[in-house]
Amino acid sequence: MTSTHVLTVGRISVDLYADAPGARFEDEQRFVKSIGGSPTNVAVAATRLGHRSAVLTKVGADPFGDYALAALASFGVDTTHVGRDETLATPLAFAALTPPDDPHLVFYRNPSAPDMQLTTQDIDDDSVRDVDLLWVAASAMAEQPARATIERMLAIRARATHTVVDLDYRPTFWRSPEEAGAVIGGAIDGATVAVGNRVECAIAVGSDDPAEAADRLLARGVGLAIVKMGADGVLAATPGGTVVVPARPVEVVCGLGAGDAFGGALVHGLLSGWSPDAMVTYANAAGAIVASRLMCADAMPTTTEIDDLLATAAS
Repeated sequence: MTSTHVLTVGRISVDLYADAPGARFEDEQRFVKSIGGSPTNVAVAATRLGHRSAVLTKVGADPFGDYALAALASFGVDTTHVGRDETLATPLAFAALTPPDDPHLVFYRNPSAPDMQLTTQDIDDDSVRDVDLLWVAASAMAEQPARATIERMLAIRARATHTVVDLDYRPTFWRSPEEAGAVIGGAIDGATVAVGNRVECAIAVGSDDPAEAADRLLARGVGLAIVKMGADGVLAATPGGTVVVPARPVEVVCGLGAGDAFGGALVHGLLSGWSPDAMVTYANAAGAIVASRLMCADAMPTTTEIDDLLATAAS
């Protein structure tokens, strides 16, 4: 994988969105299909921004798995590291836009999902060690054997530059917040960059206060700590200082995927060597664009779209 810039690790799903604003599951008759899962969306977003991206995950040996592979390929994402599980079904995620900024999600991942079945046989040590940027979604560590596999990946990586842990906490994936905190907290010890919202920071480092959470992340050896604060903007901290970038107002159509667009743009900024201020400003714009659209993966913006939004805001 020497030609790959970005490797993301974690869940993938087939997402089905209620095809009407404000629709409830019990009322809606039509759903729009796309692929989803946070690390999958980040890989798509990074690809849209010009980076060769791959995702390490698994789908079922079923028609939805066929669709997920075809959709990834259509977005230009390398599917070499997408395995097939012969017993578990490709996960589904249904979204009702009630309300649009915080849609109601229902996951179908029982009794488990193929992406939780990643083993050490699914990884190539050289690829993990040598890829320019490794992005790990903490939700991927909720079950074994994926947890041990990702812990091994972080050990192989040995905190190389651009080892990103997305604190990505989904309560329904974990047996308890305490278990999540212990596992995600351990993953931070292998990261050079950590990114999460207030709730995710509280789970990972025990504080939902942005400044305190950032300080705790830095104290664990992270070089860049990013705390997303919703309407209050984004805090980015390094050992050299802290910056707060205001939120970008937008009329929200669907809040799903905005954080993943932020992640893909953050990847772009990291690989481009930008300052924390510049990369977070860019990432905020990417997130705003996706929040104004219905889908996740399909909605990820191009560099032209982000540049145009930033230019309009500056004028």
